[in-house]
Amino acid sequence: MAKSKKNGTNGNGKKIGTQAAMDKAVKSICDILRRDKAKGSRLYVPELTWMFFLRYLDLIEQEEQTKAAALGVPFRETLESPYRWQDWATKAPRDKDVQGGSHTGWKRQELTESAMGDFLKFVNDALFPYLKALKDQPGATNKQKVTSEIFISKEKTVVASETNLLNALDKVHELTSADISDRHMFPISQAFEGLLPSLGEKKNDGGQFFTPREVIRVIVNAVNPQLGKTVYDPCCGTGGFLIEAYKHMMGQNPVATQIGELKTETLWGREDATEAIPIILANMVLHDIDLPRIWHGNTLTGDVTYGDLFAGAPSQFDYILTNPPFGSKEGKTAQAQFSYKCGKAQILFLQHIIDALAEGGTCGMVIDEGVLFHTKTVAYKQTKRKLLDDCRLWCIISLPQGVFVNAGAGVKTDLFFFTKGERTERVWYYDMTLTHDFKPRKVNKGNPLTYGDFQDFFARLALDPDDPRRISEWSWYLSIEEIRKKQYDLKATNENAPDTSDKRTPAELTAIIKEAQKQIEECLRALDA
Repeated sequence: MAKSKKNGTNGNGKKIGTQAAMDKAVKSICDILRRDKAKGSRLYVPELTWMFFLRYLDLIEQEEQTKAAALGVPFRETLESPYRWQDWATKAPRDKDVQGGSHTGWKRQELTESAMGDFLKFVNDALFPYLKALKDQPGATNKQKVTSEIFISKEKTVVASETNLLNALDKVHELTSADISDRHMFPISQAFEGLLPSLGEKKNDGGQFFTPREVIRVIVNAVNPQLGKTVYDPCCGTGGFLIEAYKHMMGQNPVATQIGELKTETLWGREDATEAIPIILANMVLHDIDLPRIWHGNTLTGDVTYGDLFAGAPSQFDYILTNPPFGSKEGKTAQAQFSYKCGKAQILFLQHIIDALAEGGTCGMVIDEGVLFHTKTVAYKQTKRKLLDDCRLWCIISLPQGVFVNAGAGVKTDLFFFTKGERTERVWYYDMTLTHDFKPRKVNKGNPLTYGDFQDFFARLALDPDDPRRISEWSWYLSIEEIRKKQYDLKATNENAPDTSDKRTPAELTAIIKEAQKQIEECLRALDA
């Protein structure tokens, strides 16, 4: 981690101690980019990604070089001069002359004191090509491979004004030199926490890469991944699930060897979208994950764009945490890889997840509720049967409409939790669509679903599965046998429900339970197909 300034300021006399202050500082950089050519987040987020990453890399390497010198051991820089941030991006001290090429900011001074446009030309025609070619060097290090992948599709900066680019670089440098509250991680990772939700803004096509962080935290904490186990996300977007899993496991007080394994051999992911790859790699590195094990390619077809970072991956994983894309379609090449053929990517991803999960492994995932209700397509029924036969589906959380509205999608979703190796006998169903005063839970951009809304769920989840307190007005069990009965008796399934007549009339309570039971009945109906 970078060291804070002793005076506790960011150069303007301001201290960054909250996420709001961090978001404000990042917004000021976005404003510079927006007044140039980066009008939307799909343009300015990638620009900030490479700037943040190179600044972070420079700070880390300076610290590592100092330690190596103190120990008297050799140090190999990831980037050569003049491609280090300290050479070309940092302002030179006022009393330094450009001659000599050794002081901080010497390359920037040289470029800005020459012809107009030379600085932009250096960035586009020298810096980016050099960074992209790093992985092809003989004996390329992991850091060089990661750096190369971050810049692999970067042809030039979208910023057209040299002045705007210099101003943005100065702001990034200033932000990353600021004092940050001890409660937070390195400033750049905090900046990303506030930046990435913009990818899901209305009229922006980035929602496919962003899952609300609160939903991710719920899934990760419910699955509770443990140290020494592997975690996998087959469609990892910007890396939210992997990063939250990392934070969760770091909170288990790992020893030095466990920390090393967690940073290099624990977190595995796949992503096809080229524009997402730089963001996830930079995001993971900025969160202190030394070697992001990300496979660039199409998970469903197996076509790989770049797979070196995934080398040595296990064939199956202990935990899978994911949110497969909604509504996307796949052709025959992808379908040929699976037993049950279907053009819907979610059905193919569900098959992939079950196959990629180790025996005894657990998955927590977001799923489009339409997958539960659809019964006409054979592959849907076959895949759901496979899920229930090969895995113990132990919990379904029904989320209210609008949870993903901030991520650019209005689809109704559920959370699935299942463990491979046992057949499903009963499912614990938790209904989040109603508040605890039995009113519809309204979720929208101004009133998002928060982690605190799941307090009752986590309190009941912590109980023994057979504890009668698992049953409430919002949660109950439904067995496979009950689903299989041709004459379904609604009253018979409510025998264990608590007396709630003082809160709702019997008719109202029956309607609530009937609607929720309809959802789980549709989910399990595939067993009768």
